Amino acid sequence: MTDAAALTTTIKVGYSLGPLLSAQEVIRCAQLADSQDNVDSVWVPESWGRESFSTLGAIAQVTSRVRLGTSIISIFARTPATVAMGATTLDALSGNRTVVGLGASTPAIVEGWHGARFDSPLERMREYIECIRLQTSGEKASYSGRFYRIRDFKLLNKPPRTHIPIFVAAVNKRMLSLAAELADGVLLYLRPLEELKWMVPGIRQAVGGNGERFEIALSLICAVSDSEPDKARERAAKTLAFYISVGKFYSRFLAENGYADEVARITEEYRARGGDAAAKKVPDAMLDSLVVAGSKKDCVSALDRFRRAGVTLPILQVNPVADAESSFREMLSTF
Repeated sequence: MTDAAALTTTIKVGYSLGPLLSAQEVIRCAQLADSQDNVDSVWVPESWGRESFSTLGAIAQVTSRVRLGTSIISIFARTPATVAMGATTLDALSGNRTVVGLGASTPAIVEGWHGARFDSPLERMREYIECIRLQTSGEKASYSGRFYRIRDFKLLNKPPRTHIPIFVAAVNKRMLSLAAELADGVLLYLRPLEELKWMVPGIRQAVGGNGERFEIALSLICAVSDSEPDKARERAAKTLAFYISVGKFYSRFLAENGYADEVARITEEYRARGGDAAAKKVPDAMLDSLVVAGSKKDCVSALDRFRRAGVTLPILQVNPVADAESSFREMLSTF
């Protein structure tokens, strides 16, 4: 049995089909993922391009098995009622395969693009989850909170199920604690391997008796090429450099967790010369701690390291090395 085959029998994976793919490529890759038994889920991220629920609704019509996740939608961009309607509609279209991934997003996106005020994300998230739980129950719901108020909300159509899984995207400790308290899982991104080894046990302890059912999902930048492993690593490094340079929360978090000098050099190079140049400033040790990239064997080993650190659902963010479909087929054959 090959290393790849051995891993496939022991770990489920998800795939994040993001903005590097066209809408048609997203649909095709979702179809291919649905045919693989170890693929647990397909996730559609949302920032300023593709809308998650409509995309997942289309995917629901060409798949039959994989869970369908939003990863993530911002709590500042929609009311809880809108998310409740979107989630139950997707559940009806897909046969109960919805997973709602929620996040606070960033001030730049919330204020610059949605025209909302970015404040009290933790407290808003708590109320948001409580509202969605009530609104997706199928019963008449009322709620009075600091940020959200509901009076006699009831879905017109009876929801297919009364509990839709909610995952919370978390960077800081307080949001991690909230996820452990209220959600069905946590969505992590850009967490160094060594940090995961001590952080995951803390999440498990916080979850307590529900630990077996609570998902620790980690979205991982992923690029695979057996014929051009160096090119795959360069593709992954370019994506990593982009998030470090434009994502203030991620750059601050990584700087506080052992990569202050690297973050400064990458950001400076990105601003001066762009993504390709910034990617060259990502050292191998940093890349290996944060992404899954290279040859098939390299990627299988990397994914296994994250699994052993406690990740229960690795979500592989598709970064095509060649054309999208052939790159995705190579990913599927690897894991």
